[in-house]
Amino acid sequence: MKKLLLAGVTIAMMATPAIAQTYKFAVVPKAMNNPFFDVARDGCLKRAKELGNVECIYKGPIEHEPATQAQIIQDFITQKVDGLAISVADVASMTKSIEAATAAGIPVITFDADAPGSKRIAYIGTNNKDFGLALGKQLLQLRPEGGKYAMVSGGPGAKNLAERVDGVREALKGSKWVEVQGSPTFCNDDSTLAVQQMSDLRTATPDLAAIVPVGGWPMFAPEGFKAFVNKNKKDIDSGKLTLVVADTLKMQLELLRDGYSNALTGQRPFEMGEKSMDTLLAIKKGQKVPEVIYTGLDLVTKDNVAQLLK
Repeated sequence: MKKLLLAGVTIAMMATPAIAQTYKFAVVPKAMNNPFFDVARDGCLKRAKELGNVECIYKGPIEHEPATQAQIIQDFITQKVDGLAISVADVASMTKSIEAATAAGIPVITFDADAPGSKRIAYIGTNNKDFGLALGKQLLQLRPEGGKYAMVSGGPGAKNLAERVDGVREALKGSKWVEVQGSPTFCNDDSTLAVQQMSDLRTATPDLAAIVPVGGWPMFAPEGFKAFVNKNKKDIDSGKLTLVVADTLKMQLELLRDGYSNALTGQRPFEMGEKSMDTLLAIKKGQKVPEVIYTGLDLVTKDNVAQLLK
């Protein structure tokens, strides 16, 4: 409070409250047709609303297209957003985009998929090597007797997916599981293609004993996934074919509950969206943030799926 002396009269004047700085943070997924990123978007929007002085702008390629993702980031640089959170579709191209944003004074963090050699300030998401290890260990627990297995992956340039593939292989090393030739396939985050690749793998190797998608893509096309399972239901019910799938979106939990997979290993995309807003805001305030923020995993089978659905 300030006091003003006017004609012998003291007048109390209230100080004008400072207007809070507002920020526009852009969240750029690999692909907007992937429901996994819808959950990250929801976390981002929720947290931005709670913070009050933050706007979450969600935009990425419709499909998995690294060149389009790079162009979208360039557009955000031109618009001079206050911060970027990127799920890296291709490490090489995104490293250049992150460098361009940093040169323009825009702080960049990554979520879900990282580019650790870039100028990004922090990564938020899953420890992807541990993720792959967990998938492999789930398969070992379900089928210790082993057999032939194959993996389905997304984009060949995505470091996070390569780490998951390595983790599955490491978990199964020394066991009786043998990876078939042509594994992993790459669906480029296309759900319909992921289901087709599962069918192709089964056709190419009739005695294939397990399929491990390292992302939830085939289940993101639930009707196609159901059709694949129904076609192979006799082998799945008898234990000749085991399906261990990554991610735990609601539709996936429902499919597991209804007997359409054997196990799921889940990430926490909602938290990734929330923590992206918190981290970018901390950076703008000049605060030091951890370089790596892991959001954890959830292991789900028929025994605990009802609990997660609650």
